[in-house]
Amino acid sequence: MKDPIPYSDELESVDATEAETIRDMNDTMDTILERVAEDEGHAYRSVHAKSHGVIAARMTIPDGLPGELAQGIFARPGAHDAILRISTNPGDLLDDAVSVPRGLALKVVNVEGERLDTEDDSTSQDFVMINGPAFSAASAEDFARTLKLLAATTDRAEWGKKLLSKALRGVDKALGPSPTLQTLGGAPNTHPLGETFYTQTPYRYGGYVAKVQLVPVSDTLTRLTGREVDTSGRPDALREEIDAAMREAPAKWELRVQLLRDVEAQPIEDATVVWDEEVSPFQTVAVVEATSQPAWSEARATAVDDAMRFAPWNGITAHRPMGSINRARKSPYDHSARFRERVNRCPIHDPRAADLPA
Repeated sequence: MKDPIPYSDELESVDATEAETIRDMNDTMDTILERVAEDEGHAYRSVHAKSHGVIAARMTIPDGLPGELAQGIFARPGAHDAILRISTNPGDLLDDAVSVPRGLALKVVNVEGERLDTEDDSTSQDFVMINGPAFSAASAEDFARTLKLLAATTDRAEWGKKLLSKALRGVDKALGPSPTLQTLGGAPNTHPLGETFYTQTPYRYGGYVAKVQLVPVSDTLTRLTGREVDTSGRPDALREEIDAAMREAPAKWELRVQLLRDVEAQPIEDATVVWDEEVSPFQTVAVVEATSQPAWSEARATAVDDAMRFAPWNGITAHRPMGSINRARKSPYDHSARFRERVNRCPIHDPRAADLPA
């Protein structure tokens, strides 16, 4: 393999229209936030509104990582509390028969390092991931267009979404995986605990650059890989399945990173390009373990969905998000969190431990 490419600000290329695009995204976010709040009588995230699992975990960084992997929060061996939130892509609370991409946000608690945002008291590092290696949009401009499509379908016409999702699943299966089709409802409706999740976008990795993935490795998780979930008459089927599996046995994942080694084969700015694992394989830098526990309850959802935020830019400078999609996420994610705080009258805080209610 080639040596990893050192981090540099010059690896990024900012489009002149990006700031205007981000302002447009905030306006679109407002449409989603306000419509859902009016329908539900409660404010939810503008994306990934519905949680399916909220899991307390522990992330352990091993001793003896090679220098190129011992970077950022992974430079020192040790353990951190962590919280995993499994969710669905849109900003409205859909029946689980509408099979859109599933998200997993990993919050690593009590990390050291210079903060990206020095104005709050956060001490955690978030990694926001999706169950697929490629993002559905190449740039901030494309992302804004996709967000408008989601905003246009944010309403209570759920029966139509369920029919469309069923049709799109057939098209996606016949033609091959398409991030765009899956975003609109054509994603396979598989068990989230068996899925591998990806940041899809690059992050600074200390002195280098990397994409991150979370991979199920315990038998309790891998036996669920590819398993279709029957959602017939079960609007919250994923919550039920995740909760049942986590109550039955503990779970273990590996956190892996894929270092930037070739700027041509591994573009920073186009998130639709899957970085070739022949050029740079994913390598394990930590394990994430969760004891047997309830994985969803109203109390857990209130503690995490209302009182916490998960965002790519909530972290330290050693893991600064990179590329057009990540730059476009910063303001809208902050905007969404402030809206939830204001409407729900529930201050958002950063946890100091993975201490979740049953």
